[in-house]
Amino acid sequence: MKEKTIDYVLRATWIAVSKMYNEEAGKAGSTMATGFALLSIDPEKGTPSTSLGPKMGMEATSLSRILKTMEEKGLIIRKKNPKDGRSVLLHLTKFGLEMRDFSKSVVLRFDEAVKENVPEEDLKTFIRVANTITDLIGNKKIYDKDLKLNDIINPD
Repeated sequence: MKEKTIDYVLRATWIAVSKMYNEEAGKAGSTMATGFALLSIDPEKGTPSTSLGPKMGMEATSLSRILKTMEEKGLIIRKKNPKDGRSVLLHLTKFGLEMRDFSKSVVLRFDEAVKENVPEEDLKTFIRVANTITDLIGNKKIYDKDLKLNDIINPD
């Protein structure tokens, strides 16, 4: 395969973006995952802990480790949900709000740099293509979920 596959380009790009965000977050003693969580928590009303995982596209196990670390660092506090005593709302502390602002500035600077260097029409095309890929995957239009390995090896 002389030509790079689409998934290779996507993966290599995301790894570069992820590394860049982690380097920037590290300057403030944080991580990309923490920054993403900070940006996903409503700064005024708080966010139910159960809705944060799906919002971030993360498994509960990974998210709970991140939230524990965020709580230990004083970025968030957990409060009972006044509308539903069984659930917990995550709220940003003063420090959490400051770090959220830092994370937001890092993301906006990345956006700004890309927009300065990529023509608007190319960005629109990129976003359309990315949305199409997400749709194809989300609607299981690429692989038949019922297709078995034997069907692939012996298609008759």
